Amino acid sequence: MNQEPTISQDERARPAARKPGTRRGLGRDAVVASICGGVVALMVGASYAAVPFYDWFCRATGFNGTTQVATSAPATGPIARKISVRFDSNVAPGLPWKFEPEQNEIEVNIGEVTTVFYTVTNQAARTTAAQAAYNVAPLTVGAYFQKINCFCFTEQTMAPGEKREMPVVFYVDPSIADDHENDGLNTITLSYTFYPVKDPVVKPLASGENDKRKGNL
Repeated sequence: MNQEPTISQDERARPAARKPGTRRGLGRDAVVASICGGVVALMVGASYAAVPFYDWFCRATGFNGTTQVATSAPATGPIARKISVRFDSNVAPGLPWKFEPEQNEIEVNIGEVTTVFYTVTNQAARTTAAQAAYNVAPLTVGAYFQKINCFCFTEQTMAPGEKREMPVVFYVDPSIADDHENDGLNTITLSYTFYPVKDPVVKPLASGENDKRKGNL
C-alpha cells in the first residue's frame, strides 16, 4: 500500500513563495498610472492656459477680427481715402437689454478719430450686468481697427429700467493703405454682443458717469 508523503508542521506554516516578477509587475503598473495621471493633469492645465493665451494672441495680432487698443490719435493724421463703417449690435439670450447703435453706418476718412454711440436699456426690474464681446469684419481688418475708448473695455452694470449712451472712440489705422490685400476694401463692420455676467463686480451704478456724451476726442 502506497504511503502519502508527509509534510512537516513548519512547511505547512511557511507562506507560499511569490511567483517571480510579481513585485516587478506591480511597480511597473504604478509607474504607468503615475504617467497617465501626469498627462491628464497637463492636458487640463493646458486647456485653462489656452484661453488667456488665445485672447492675448488675438489682441496682439488682430486675429479673428479682434480690434486693437490705442492710447492716442495716429501720428500721421487722416488721409484722403474714405471708408464706410457699419455698426452691429446683439444681445445674448438671458440678458434683458435693448442694445442698438445710434447710427447704422457712417463714412470716415482713414486715420480720422471718430466717436459713435450705442444706446443700451435695461428692460428688467432688477439690476443686471453684462460684458460686451466684439470683432470686426472682414476678419483681416482687426489689426487696423484701433479703439481709444469703448464700453466694451469694462463690465457694465445697469439699474432697473436704466437707459444709457455708451461711446466708442476709434480710428482706422492709415497703415491699412499700405496693405495691398485691402486695396478694394470699402466697408468695415464693427459688431458687439452683450453677454450676461453671473457674478458682477460690485460697484456704484454711477460708474456710468464717464459714458456721457463728450464729443470726438
